[in-house]
Order: sequence, then C-alpha cells, then structure tokens
Amino acid sequence: MSRSIQALAYARPSALTTEGGAGLLGLETSGGLTPVGREAHPQFFAGFLSSPQAAARGLLAVADVAAARYYQRTLRASLDPVVTAGGDRLRFESFSGCCGVYARLDVLPEGLDGADTGHGTTNVDVNNPLREALSRLSGDEPLHLRVGPDELAVTTLDGPVVEKKVPLPDRWLRGFAESQVITAAFDLRAELSAAEAVRFLRSLPRTTGTGPGSRAPLWVVPAGRTLRPTTRPVPGAVCLPGPERLTALQRVLRHATALRVYGPAGHDGAATAAAWEVAMPGMRLTLTLSPEPSRGFSGEGAVLEALAGDEAAADADLVSVLLSWEPRIDIADLAAQSGLSPQRVRAALTRLGTAGRVGYDAADAAYFHRELPYDAHRAEARNPRLTAARTLLADGAVHLHTPATTGSGTATVRSGERHYQVREAPGGVLSCTCQWWADYRGRRGPCKHALAVRMAHRERTTTATPSLTTNADTTTAAAGDTR
Repeated sequence: MSRSIQALAYARPSALTTEGGAGLLGLETSGGLTPVGREAHPQFFAGFLSSPQAAARGLLAVADVAAARYYQRTLRASLDPVVTAGGDRLRFESFSGCCGVYARLDVLPEGLDGADTGHGTTNVDVNNPLREALSRLSGDEPLHLRVGPDELAVTTLDGPVVEKKVPLPDRWLRGFAESQVITAAFDLRAELSAAEAVRFLRSLPRTTGTGPGSRAPLWVVPAGRTLRPTTRPVPGAVCLPGPERLTALQRVLRHATALRVYGPAGHDGAATAAAWEVAMPGMRLTLTLSPEPSRGFSGEGAVLEALAGDEAAADADLVSVLLSWEPRIDIADLAAQSGLSPQRVRAALTRLGTAGRVGYDAADAAYFHRELPYDAHRAEARNPRLTAARTLLADGAVHLHTPATTGSGTATVRSGERHYQVREAPGGVLSCTCQWWADYRGRRGPCKHALAVRMAHRERTTTATPSLTTNADTTTAAAGDTR
C-alpha cells in the first residue's frame, strides 16, 4: 500500500486544564489553509461550548475512529482529526486506519457560544493525555474551547514545537473523495427517539466475522418506532455491514436526542454504504460505514467518472475560486455566479471532492467547503484504475464501434492478449466482459476498460475524429488485467 509521510507540527500539546471552576480545552493546530493562504498555526475559535460533556465525548469518538482498524487489526492507526471552520460551525473529521469508517462531529452554531468562528482547515492534536482528560470530564461545569494558539509568538518561544511524523496511506486521502460522492446519493431512511436509539444500538452484536467465511451483511428495516434487524435486503431496508463498527457511537449515547439513518434510494440486494447520525444538543456525530468491513472507501471508484473528463476539470477550476469555506454550498447560487448549469456545478463539486476540497453533509443535504492541509492531489495520481485506463488509451488499445451498428458493443479494448467488449446500457452505464465487472457489476465504479472507453468517447467528441483504433503492435499488457 502506497504511503507518504505527513509531518504535523504543533506549537504545544493539546490539553484540558481547569481554571476558576471552568475547563479550558485547548486544541492545538498544525499547518492549514485559510482565506488569506497557508498558516503555520491557524486559530479558528475561542469560546464556550453549550454542551461541554457531549462535545468532549464526541471529539473522543472521532479520535477513536482515527485510531482504530476494523478490518485486519494488525496495525494501530494514529492520525490526528481534521477540523474545518465554516464561519458558523466546526467540523471534526477522521477515517479509520482501514478506511472503512468515516467519522464527523459537527458542532453547530447553537453548540458554540461566546466568539466568532473563523474559516479554514487544519489538523488538531488529540494526544493520549488529552484523551484521558476528556474521558474524566463530568458534570455540567463550563468548558472553554480554543482551536489554535492564543498568541503564536509567545507560544512558539515558550517551548519546543511538538512534531508528529505520521505514515499517511494514499487510500486514506482517496477516502475523503469517495465518501462525499457516495453520501451525496443518501436520503433520510429512519429516525429514532433517544430512548429507542439507545435500546437499538446497545442490542447490536459487538463482533462479527470479517474473514472469507464471515456471515452476510446485516440489514435493518423501520418497524414502528424502532429498527428491526433482518438478514434479507427487503424493500426499505438499510444495510448495516459490520455493526461493531458503530462502537464509537456508544460514547455519546447518554447525550443523544435522536438517531437518524441515511442510505441510498434503492439497492439490488448487494451491500451498500450507510450513514448513522446521533443528534445531540448543538451538535451531531455521524459514522459512515463502507459496504463491507473489508472494503475501504478508497477503492469504491465513485469518483472515477469525474476524474476522467476534461470538462469537469475546467469547471472545477472556475467553481473553486467561488468557494469560501461555506458550511452549506448553495448549488443554485454557484450556478448563477459561474454561469454553469446546476448539473455542471455538481460535476465540478465532485471533481473538487477528489482533491478533498468539498465534503457532503447528508443531514443538510448539501456540500461544504474544506481545504485539506496536505497534498490531496496524490489521490488522483495514485488511483490504479485511472492510471491503467490512461495507459490503455495512450497505447491505442481502444477501438470505438459505430454507434448505429446493430448488436455490436460500444467498444473493444485490448489488454494484453485479451479483448474485452464494453457496452453502453440504458442510462449511459458502461458494462464490460472483464472479471472486475463480473464481480461487482458497477457497484465499485467502472473497470479500467470502461473508463478508457469513456475517455476515448470524450476525446473523439472534443477532437471530432471518426474513431480510435487499436494498434496491435504497440499495445502492451496492463497490470492487474482482471481490473
């Protein structure tokens, strides 16, 4: 698995202290992006929290996910959460080490008291002493939160900079891109009261198999005021693969006011991703689960179509200059400002999501702006299917058939010594005769052959050439031929 080293430098360790009967929670920031550019230690908020204990436990839950691996638990992850200030709220985000769980704590305007919230994105230090202090926090004593340094000059002179060198998997970066595309198709499927939420979550099995012989994914279906587990994907059911991956929600159950479940509109019986949100006073904690414990979001392939087109890339450049860390991106406003259609704006936002520049909030049914404080462009450069598709196209391995030819495929793709037929189904979905399509039927995005055909179609439309043909003498085999 490809990794890069991410250096996180904090002016001092984050800490929870007590002064005058109030808890003082200082979250130190590493280098990040703000409206005025990159800053070494940006400050986003300094004020009181309306629900201090709930906020402390919500932050611990996000840190729990960042430190966890729910599949092949051989290594312990230790990634500091990303925090985005959107002018009226704070969002803390993390991925599990296996990239199969995405966690986000949204501290909403009513949860913040006493100061304006800034704009920007950075990492925050959540160290072991801070975790222990947050775990011991009890009662309703006031809690003052500071995200970023008080006085940068004094802080840096007061002690050595705390540095963490974190091995950051490229798939963790791609997870941000994939999760926002997937959750953009979610709708609210069920809502439980606080009492029913606690009863349901505590009834879930703590462990399930994750190996080759593991049992089928669990499903839940609304039944009166609660959710009823089922082993069959009946109409209206929401997938719950690996229910033990919801363990982090246990931290905040005593503060829950509701449980909401979000999922796709329909399914063909196959496992799907879903988002589980615990609402609390002034905030909400959301865990989004990948379709299977063994599947990280990074490999879902939902962004490949957006990465393959040149038009969306040009539109993304235009839309990007109009973003300003909005907590809710209004697509109609962006369309009016950019002169693009709402459909093209959505495609541009998907493209921006591949660089981690936008996320999606299912509760608001809206995108939000963030700028990841590390090189998110690696997500595109290190995507194996995208790289392989471009190689096939460059090698002249794609032959587009005449659309009017009855019974013929959309294209033939030569990969190594094999030829694959790529056909266009109603709705524009491309199918293929390769093993990847046979295994997943498009549920994990297009295979490299279909992706190469999509690129060839767009290239032919742009250049107005009649077709692309195969040159057998120059065609080379692509690695991982079944993909």
